[in-house]
Amino acid sequence: MSKPTTLAQVLAALPEEERTILTLHYLKSMSAAEIATLLKVPSRSVEAVITSGKARLSAALGM
Repeated sequence: MSKPTTLAQVLAALPEEERTILTLHYLKSMSAAEIATLLKVPSRSVEAVITSGKARLSAALGM
């Protein structure tokens, strides 16, 4: 299996919760607090996913 090379492929390969949070944050411009309220999870958890997800996306895309 080849390594994902497009943003869509990288996002599709992520676990659903991480993909949802990153999509809401980066593509829908929602804040961590808004996402936390929507998903009924702690804001710090959302912030952690955004931070680690950004690093994963950058690494997967070779940035």
